[in-house]
Amino acid sequence: MIILILVILAAFYMAYSLGGNDAANAMATSVGSKAINYREAVLIAAVANLFGALLVGGHVSLTIGKGIVSPDFFHLHTQRFIIGMFASLIAAGFWVQVATHLGLPISTTHAIVGAVIGFGIFAGGLPFVKWWKVLKIVLSWITSPILGGLISFWIFRFIRRFILEDKVPQKAARKFGPVFSGLVFFIIVISIIYKGLHLKISFTQSFLISLSGGFLGFLLTWAFLRKRRKGKSKFEEVEWLFAILQILTATYMGFAHGANDVANAIGPAAGVWMVLKRGTIGGESIPMWILLIGGVGLALGTALFGYKVIKTLGEEVTEITPTRGFSAEFGAATTVLLFSKLGIPISTTHTIVGSVIGIGLARGIKALNLKVIRNIIISWLLTLPIAGITAGILYWILRIIFRV
Repeated sequence: MIILILVILAAFYMAYSLGGNDAANAMATSVGSKAINYREAVLIAAVANLFGALLVGGHVSLTIGKGIVSPDFFHLHTQRFIIGMFASLIAAGFWVQVATHLGLPISTTHAIVGAVIGFGIFAGGLPFVKWWKVLKIVLSWITSPILGGLISFWIFRFIRRFILEDKVPQKAARKFGPVFSGLVFFIIVISIIYKGLHLKISFTQSFLISLSGGFLGFLLTWAFLRKRRKGKSKFEEVEWLFAILQILTATYMGFAHGANDVANAIGPAAGVWMVLKRGTIGGESIPMWILLIGGVGLALGTALFGYKVIKTLGEEVTEITPTRGFSAEFGAATTVLLFSKLGIPISTTHTIVGSVIGIGLARGIKALNLKVIRNIIISWLLTLPIAGITAGILYWILRIIFRV
């Protein structure tokens, strides 16, 4: 029980650190575009991350908890596995907190995966790491920002071509706005009910239910947008309409973040819980109370010190407007949810940065702050080795202390 309490506290610390960095990333474009203020962002992040963690977060958490290091060796040394996961949480959480203090949006997925790899190597050597699984995860870190950037790029190009460049952009926005809203509703609903709630229904049934949800979102948005708001210019009114839609995508992004990145905090804790309950490394489900701890930690971290990363990503990479913010968040959230359903722990940071760069490229390379992007990439490259080495050293220190 003492060991479990210590690991849960470490998981909460990791979730808290993660909330100040990655959860802040999820809200950055909404705050940067002035669609919502910081307090509203924190509230949305808290609720959306919590539900994403509870409803979909279990898939990726299993990968973090038992999919990176080989269980064969640790079945005979379960105490070393527990100590290693504890060390991984402390090492990853510390580095994420340092980066957040510096205002750098690093990948907490990099941090925890690197930490688990580091302890695995220190514990049993290179053969005890599942390198094919690691390669799959690393490839996702490359493909996710590219996919998020491409989706965001083409969505913003569509908005610019068919709305902003239309002769009457207000009318075009009211025409296409409900379509975008319906699409967001559809994807969120299908993500929740298909493998999220563990309901025994087919994909076809899930699709039809989600289609109904999307249609409801379409109707609600259409009815809401009928109320005309006169702005100083036709483009101000368009941006106002997309600011409303961006509140939906901010919620969407927060949900996607909770679904994927809660695993970075509670995956190792879930692995330890499985060991303590069953005596072996295994199991296919994670208790709701562990997911709840991760969701609460995410929200608290965002509320207390997420503002620095929000400022970097929301204001310094490229200029964000509601139409651009909507495009970036929609592309990033779609990518994150897709990989979450596949059980692959991708980097939300990489994905949202890739999406922000995507909308910047849609306006030309000069629209990007290349210096800020360079600093972000350098911090990404440092994350995995620093977290891995720190976790390995902590693992050996803890082994000496506990004599295991």
